[in-house]
Amino acid sequence: MQVKKLIGFFTLAIIPLLMMGSASSAHAKTMKLTYANFFPPFHGQSQLAESWCKEVDKRTHGAIKIDYYPGSTLAKAPQTYDAVEQGMADIGMTVLAYSRGRFPVLGALDLPMGYPNGVTATKVANAVLEKFDPKEFHDTKVMYLHAHGPGYIFTIKEPVHTMEDLKGKKIRSTGMSTILVKALGASPVAQSMRDAYQSLQKGVVDGCAHPMEANKGWKLGEVVDYCVAENSVAYTTAMIVTMNKNKWAAISPENQKIILDINKEWAIKHGKAWDDIDEEGKAFFLEKGNEIITLSPEESARWKKTVRPKLFEYADKLNKKGINGTEVVNFIIETLEKNQ
Repeated sequence: MQVKKLIGFFTLAIIPLLMMGSASSAHAKTMKLTYANFFPPFHGQSQLAESWCKEVDKRTHGAIKIDYYPGSTLAKAPQTYDAVEQGMADIGMTVLAYSRGRFPVLGALDLPMGYPNGVTATKVANAVLEKFDPKEFHDTKVMYLHAHGPGYIFTIKEPVHTMEDLKGKKIRSTGMSTILVKALGASPVAQSMRDAYQSLQKGVVDGCAHPMEANKGWKLGEVVDYCVAENSVAYTTAMIVTMNKNKWAAISPENQKIILDINKEWAIKHGKAWDDIDEEGKAFFLEKGNEIITLSPEESARWKKTVRPKLFEYADKLNKKGINGTEVVNFIIETLEKNQ
């Protein structure tokens, strides 16, 4: 009887320890990550990024939980890629153009190719990533790219109907949109989207290069008056969602596959979202009493003829760096034509 009592005592003592060990083991399997995004929380692209975090949590059954930091609260847009590489943020979304020159292959995406919409721009962006696998991204693990719909030139006070109307005007722009602005005779002023509203409001610049969505998403429709909606030279801005390589390596192969599957779905969602919020931005722009200008066929052809050579000037710069820029630019043009 005494032996049985002792066995029972030890059994009762061991069970809680085993339960604690099990709980500890379960807790150890939960990976917590951080996600830095520059988009403000009310922006559609920010909300979609947050839904990606929740989907990862859901499909990995809580094995990966992500704390989401919108509005540059964890890292500023120009520093986000470095923050991810160095582990200050585990995941980040940023604009490639904010680090001009650092991503030469994918930078070609932002050239004024004549993008019709965000879905197409996003397809082209991920096709370029898949084909060329540029080494410029090998220090992080790229989740996916997405890109906004046609980028136009907006002005305050004075409308633009010809290239001559742009001469001497200061246009806020970033990345490859500066090529468009320069080609048309205006002066580009490098500023992030966060600074654009105040610069336009105060008249520091005469206009801004941005997609329709920014009229509502960044409230720019409140401080611009005219839009030249010229698709033949419309540019895009490619954005990257990427993860720290060490954090990615620490994720199980099973959960890596789950995330890669989610990435394919979310890239498409982002492209569609750009088009949806372009429509919202257009409506907001018009509600403010602003005007959309359509160029004459002759002027449209003139703009395209003026801008098109700039694409291959960029290609030549890549060629001189040992990158087959001609192949990259031609691939983008061909892929864009196939998806129109």
